[in-house]
Amino acid sequence: MKKVQNKITFSFRRLFWILAIITIIGSGCKKFLSIPLPTNNIAGVAVFTNDASVVAALNNVYSQIITSDVLSGNGSIGQYSGLYTDELTYEASANNTAIQPLYLNTVVSDNTGGMWTGIYNRIYSVNRAIEGITTDSSLLHKNQWLGEAYFLRGFLYFYLTNLYGDVPLATTSLYTTNNTLSRNPAADVYKQIISDLKQAQSLLTDDYIDLNGNQTTDRARPNKATATAMLARVYLYTKDYKDAEAQADSVISNSGYQLESSLNNVFLSTSKEMIWGLDPSHLINVVPDAPAYIVIADTTPQASQVNGVLSSNLLSAFEPGDQRRVNWVDSSTTSTAVYYYAYKYKVRTNITAVSTEYLVPLRLAEQYLIRAEARAYNNNLEGAKEDLDMVRTRAGLPNTTASSQSALLTAILHERQVELFTECGHRFFDLRRTGNLDKVMNVVSPQKGSSWQSFEQWWPIPTKDIQEDPNLTQTPGYQE
Repeated sequence: MKKVQNKITFSFRRLFWILAIITIIGSGCKKFLSIPLPTNNIAGVAVFTNDASVVAALNNVYSQIITSDVLSGNGSIGQYSGLYTDELTYEASANNTAIQPLYLNTVVSDNTGGMWTGIYNRIYSVNRAIEGITTDSSLLHKNQWLGEAYFLRGFLYFYLTNLYGDVPLATTSLYTTNNTLSRNPAADVYKQIISDLKQAQSLLTDDYIDLNGNQTTDRARPNKATATAMLARVYLYTKDYKDAEAQADSVISNSGYQLESSLNNVFLSTSKEMIWGLDPSHLINVVPDAPAYIVIADTTPQASQVNGVLSSNLLSAFEPGDQRRVNWVDSSTTSTAVYYYAYKYKVRTNITAVSTEYLVPLRLAEQYLIRAEARAYNNNLEGAKEDLDMVRTRAGLPNTTASSQSALLTAILHERQVELFTECGHRFFDLRRTGNLDKVMNVVSPQKGSSWQSFEQWWPIPTKDIQEDPNLTQTPGYQE
């Protein structure tokens, strides 16, 4: 594992080569890396002296979020948490010693520490951007770039605290500060997340902006609605249901966003449901979740280099007639078995000049489910039913029969399971925040041939980081 110094501030020389290599690989791509960083003072203030270099620095963060297995692909939060809970079944023939412990709920820091390090590396880059943009008054689109940076920091800390619980709050790039941080209570981390997202909300506009600061229809850069949608999610997680409803309502009432009538359009680059999407142009135009989940016809998962297929628990959760089961699940049949896999992203290989699909971390269907849950807790049961039925209707299902608060909350959790499966860890986080994780995992873990303990709701952090930082402690339950 990297040292804490590398975790939060890694060396200027290493950062230069990472950026240089990615820029070379991504040359010609549409958005993320078409503006190279200057070749001197890569990690210094000089990076942020003009709009083009600021955009390149931010683009590198977007690129790393999608390419470094944080949100998409093998080793991503979605895949790891899907195996960890009840969404995915590990393909034993893959013999993947990094993946198997997640499925068996027997993780150690070697299995989950890489995610910790990767997210903190991204946070370090964002902190450098915030510091550089704040001190430069010459930028033409300063508010946009600063708003993006604050959004990214809040977004990254959301995933960090939902994986590891109490985590250090690094809001500066100073090594002397970051290398002695202790773990902050999750409540304090959420306060910082909310502060960052509110900052982003105040700085960003309703328009989507391209890398030149011009208005665009492309949704690859965050706008005000992006920050608002993330705030709605965070307020839901912190049980601030009044504000969760208000923020989700702001997005839902925006005519620029609509539920796609066709489920096969939801993850397209042109989707009207997408609030924010990450463009994989620098990855040969393929969202990494596609090759990570799709099993090639008539082959085994092992032959397709797929580590996990959809579990029987998830497959049985779909109601008869659910079009998500028809459109977002596919299968490969061999002489010995049928393997069902997530088919939300359908382009496994692509040689076209543009990406037809985007990775979609924030979309309108989630906002309806957020508002439904918030309304249920706020005793607006009819409003909760209306929002829930919006998602069900699009899936080809009849209106919910749930009528009491308790029944509606159960129905909403179920709807989130079949609507948001394999998307960025929703199922894992939902089970824990609603108090259902132990109940579900005490049933699921024995099915996997393992057992479950309550402390496993949080993941362990790198042992090396603890050794380097005297104030850093291991996640409770994982102490050696």
